[in-house]
Amino acid sequence: MASGKAKNLSKLSLRNPKNKDKASNQNTQNSNNNNSLSNATKPQPASASAQLSFFLDQFQSGNGIKISSLELESVNDKCILDLSESLDQDVSLLGKHVMAAFGPSWKEELCEKHLLDGKIDPGSPAILIISTSALRSIELLRGLRALTKECHVAKLFSKHMKVEEQVSLLKNRVNIASGTPNRIKKLIDIEALGLSRLSVIVLDTHPDVKGYSLFTLPQVRDEFWDLYKSYFHDRLLQGSLCLGLYGPLSYGNELKGKKRSPIE
Repeated sequence: MASGKAKNLSKLSLRNPKNKDKASNQNTQNSNNNNSLSNATKPQPASASAQLSFFLDQFQSGNGIKISSLELESVNDKCILDLSESLDQDVSLLGKHVMAAFGPSWKEELCEKHLLDGKIDPGSPAILIISTSALRSIELLRGLRALTKECHVAKLFSKHMKVEEQVSLLKNRVNIASGTPNRIKKLIDIEALGLSRLSVIVLDTHPDVKGYSLFTLPQVRDEFWDLYKSYFHDRLLQGSLCLGLYGPLSYGNELKGKKRSPIE
């Protein structure tokens, strides 16, 4: 009886370590496979090239035009300020992206509040953030608080703000402005908002609760393209303006199920 138990224990002691090692190896392999699958299927931030292609595609489809090959030659990845480090794009990180874009001179460009004759014109921001609504504009500005303590941002939207109030504000130095397309264009049209310092426009592409974005929300979309064609497109082609797409690259509700034409 004792001898039989000893044999069984002996067999278990010889079998279990192998099974244990085999199971351990299998678990490790499964874990590695799962990690590889997760990394393969996890969405990755879009490259500058992909962002530029997306924007130009939106421009063409939104305006029913085709950009000529000659124009495309003057546009490259350097036109894109890469804000897609994280797909979640926490608003609190927006300021860090902006500071990186301006390099060592970010304090002088974005924080100083004094006008400089011949160098810093009143009402001419270095950065312009364009969103679909006043609420979204304010939300984005939370990430720039560290930059706007000394020189306050110009809020350029119609909700609770009169044009006259904004014109008065724009008589001072402005480093950062944030607003909606219609009001921004109106202030440029009446020469209250200047473009002499403008080097970056940040386009908020985050969808709202209904899935619409700056490029797809009816009326706002048309107002944005009117603004862009009037004041920004030529500057982009000349290389004096950079675009930052802040948000996912989505083609929106009205384009679902429709085949896109690639940029040629």
